[in-house]
Amino acid sequence: MPNPTSGLLRARLLADVGGTNARFAWQYGPGEPITDVRVLPCAEYATLQDAIRVYLNDLGHGTPDAVAIAIANPITGDQIRMTNHHWSFSQSAVKAEFGFNTLRLLNDFTALALALPDLPAQELRQVGGGAAMPGAAIGLVGAGTGLGVSGLLPNGLAGWVPLEGEGGHVTLPAVTARERLVMDGLARRYGRCSAERVCSGQGILDTYGLLCEADGVVPGGAASAADVSEAALNAGNPQALEALNLFCAMLGSVAGNLALTLGARGGVYIGGGIVPRLGAWFESSPFRTRFESKGRFHGLLADIPVWVITSKQSPALLGAARALDSH
Repeated sequence: MPNPTSGLLRARLLADVGGTNARFAWQYGPGEPITDVRVLPCAEYATLQDAIRVYLNDLGHGTPDAVAIAIANPITGDQIRMTNHHWSFSQSAVKAEFGFNTLRLLNDFTALALALPDLPAQELRQVGGGAAMPGAAIGLVGAGTGLGVSGLLPNGLAGWVPLEGEGGHVTLPAVTARERLVMDGLARRYGRCSAERVCSGQGILDTYGLLCEADGVVPGGAASAADVSEAALNAGNPQALEALNLFCAMLGSVAGNLALTLGARGGVYIGGGIVPRLGAWFESSPFRTRFESKGRFHGLLADIPVWVITSKQSPALLGAARALDSH
């Protein structure tokens, strides 16, 4: 059990900030349990500081010594401007405003990667492949509001080195004529078609609309990726089902590319909010076929296991704590 008498000298605020929700948690010190998890919708707060203030005030524990924020954004300097939300802030200004002794910012998928070695087996669902090779590189992708990409590289006795990049914004790897149709439509709309433009919530919705347009069909009332999934899996809408299959195929291509790039024989993990909600249907989707469809390297990819992360609590919070452990 956490020990409140240890005071605030070791206490930590942990956060996992995405384009839709900000998840906050408390940790009384290194190695202590992560408690008091609360999800705040980003759209309800003008700034990140407002959301932090509400969480800390409602919790009533005072100001923590250290803060780690995993955020869906590249960390390239003091100024942070989110890619898929309007929040922007200065790290030094936030640290000074609250009086934190330590403030650590890291990409949300870098934080999730740091948590991978500690994920229990019951929070993982394997989708194809064999056994992971111990000590080999690990890949990580995840679709939600955006498309996150990271991984872990082995570093001998020092453990793991997490990747901090923006692989979700690589150029979309279209293969079929229908995928190229969607890619061209997205390029007309956005000027460029990255993998995130399909492998995300907005991507599923845009893909559905473009397929309906190409087929001369009225899209109906779908306003979100969840609506498209509902139309596909429960109503049997053909364009919705194709959009969902196309999403899974593209995600498979991206994940397979990552596995080849990293030599990820330690396996590939899938995070984010979309795939876990697809449940067992995902296993029969085109994902695994496209993951392995790498020509002469099909055999290598066929052996690599893929796991869907099914954790109810954001593992990136644990990764944020790990980042403070090594800070």
